This record gives sequence, structure tokens and C-alpha cells, in this order.
Amino acid sequence: MSTALDATDARARFRMERKPRLLRLVAEGVWTTRDAATLDGQLRGIDLGDATDAEIDGSALQRIDSAGAWLLVRTKREWENRGKRVAPIKIPTMYDTLLHAVEHEHTAPPVVIHNRHTLLSFVARVGQSTIHGLKQGVGILGYIGRVTVEVSEAIYHPRGNLRVAALVHQIEETGLNALPIVGLLSFLIGIVLAYQGADQLKRFGAEVFTINLLGVGLLRELGGLVTAIIVAGRSGSAFTAQIGTMRVNEEIDAMQTIGINTVDALVLPRIIGLVIALPFLTLYADMMGLLGGAVMCYFDLGITIPVFTRQLHDAISVNTFMVGMIKAPVFAFIIALVGCFEGLQVERNAASVGKLTTRSVVESIFLVIVLDAGFSIMFSILGI
Repeated sequence: MSTALDATDARARFRMERKPRLLRLVAEGVWTTRDAATLDGQLRGIDLGDATDAEIDGSALQRIDSAGAWLLVRTKREWENRGKRVAPIKIPTMYDTLLHAVEHEHTAPPVVIHNRHTLLSFVARVGQSTIHGLKQGVGILGYIGRVTVEVSEAIYHPRGNLRVAALVHQIEETGLNALPIVGLLSFLIGIVLAYQGADQLKRFGAEVFTINLLGVGLLRELGGLVTAIIVAGRSGSAFTAQIGTMRVNEEIDAMQTIGINTVDALVLPRIIGLVIALPFLTLYADMMGLLGGAVMCYFDLGITIPVFTRQLHDAISVNTFMVGMIKAPVFAFIIALVGCFEGLQVERNAASVGKLTTRSVVESIFLVIVLDAGFSIMFSILGI
């Protein structure tokens, strides 16, 4: 008999008490997820009548979970929306925190859809992008000044500022480890350039000048430009991701707290290492590109290696080679600077690392191409 009575008492239920101008809901038993569907339908079917005031009394509840609390809160809000004055919900003291969480912390403001004018929003985006670009440019220029001062100090006081072990590591990472991908792509670009040049020059019976096109194009422009773009995507992005991850993990803050100059420890080895490595990578890319072109000329045009070498010697000069090599340290400086700068701008979340790594690559490639165009114009004016 006692067991049956306990089971009856544990059943989720409620009763309605109606008084003049007052409607009272008395909740009893165990209000949990198990009976939530049944209670939901019953609560929605309550006839409020002409009562102006209402109460929800759950003092007699044996147990309640978040689903039961939500049903009480939902019922209270529905009654209020229908013009009733509802008193605060009463439940056992031990469940006050649960009720507060459901009633106050799990509500969201209504979604408001703003009608935006397409033209105005486009102009606003253009303006915001322009302002962001200007701020980014000013920030990079300021950082160039700081890094220039630090590099000067490192040159005059190498033992105090320059970390040789870190520098050698960066040369290995950005130079030696990049040889396979740079060599392969340069070899293929040489093949493509020679094939396309030969295909056009065949119409005029000037296939031999494919070697001139290949030599001048690779040594002056394509060798250094392609190498810089590969390095920007490979090493520049790595700089941003590495420094950005350190910022997310608060390692940079810890370094600054103990008095370590982050520019000396993190930026200078990467910049100087890449400035040293990129010219050698460019030279290697030129050689692999010429090798690819030589292979293409041999199989497609029947030009032997001695003939290729002799024609190449007549087509190029030391100036042709130096024009391409002079650009390499400048490209390296810009790529490393942008990569480190964007890494230090990372906010303390993982999404920011990916976003700024992408921005770093885009900005580096953009600046490299702009600088390459500037060099071409300058050399053309100087007659080099």
C-alpha cells in the first residue's frame, strides 16, 4: 500500500484553483523530462477565464529538472502575454538556482531584421575596407621602422641582439627545406615557358630564340617572382601561424614579462634568415627553370645542350642575372616582415590565427608583385 501511494505521489500533476479574479496553478509530484510532453499539452489547454491575477505554486514539488522548470516559466510568460498579472513562481528553495537559470539566463533578445540599402551597404563596405587598408599600411610602416632599428643594433652588436642558433634554424627551415618544392615548380615553369615560346616562334622560323625568351624571362622576372610567391605561401604563412599560436597561448606575454625582447627573439631571426635564404633559392630556381627549358628544347625542337648553352650565353649578361638577384632580398624582407607583423596582431582565439595567416599570404604576394612592377619600371627608366 505504501509503495502504491509513493508512486501516486511521484506522478507529475497539477490542479487549478479558481477564486474571484484569481487563477492559481498548484504543481505537485515530479516534473521531469519523462512527463514533459504530457504536461505541455495539459498546460496549453488551461482556460484562464476572466481572472486578472494568477499564481504558479510549485512548493509541493518533490523534484524538478530543467524541462519542468521551463514548462513553469513558459506558462508564466504565456499568461503574461495574455494580459494576466502573474506572481513570481514558487518552488522549493533547493531549486531556486535552476529556476533562475531557466528564467533569466536562457533568454535571447528578439531577432530584428534590418532592411539595408544595397548601394549604401556597398559604399559602407568600401569605406571600411579603405580605412582598414590605410590603418594596416600605417601599422606596417611603423613596424618597418622598429625592425630597422633592431636590425641596425643587431649588426653593430651581434652578440647582444642576434641569436645565431635561431638564425641558422630559420635558414634551414626557409631555405634548405624549401629546395624540393621550389626546384620542382621552377623546373615545370621552365618547361611551360619554353613550350609556349617555341609554339609561337615556330610561326616565324625563330625557334632558337626560345632560349633568349627563356633566359631573360627567368633570370629577370619569373625566377625571383615565382620563388617569392612560393616562399610567401610556405614560410610567410608559417611565421604568422607560429607567432600567432604563441600569442594565443600567452607565450609572448610571458616573454615580455620576464624582459625578453620579442623582436630580437622572434622577428629578427626570421627576417635575417629569409633575407639570406631567398637569394640562394632564387639562384636555384633560375638553374632549375633553365634546366627544364633545356630539356623541353631538346625533345621538342631538337636543340642540343651545347647549342642551348651557347645561345643562352649570347642572350644574357651579368646585368640580366643581377636584376633578378637584387630583388630577392627586398622580397624576402617584405615577406618576413608581413608574416611576423600579422602574427603579432593575432587575437586570443583560434579563428584569428587562420584569418590573419590568410591575410599574411595575400598581403605578402600583393606587395611582392607591386614591388616587382616598381623594379621593372625603375630598371626600364635607368635602361638596365
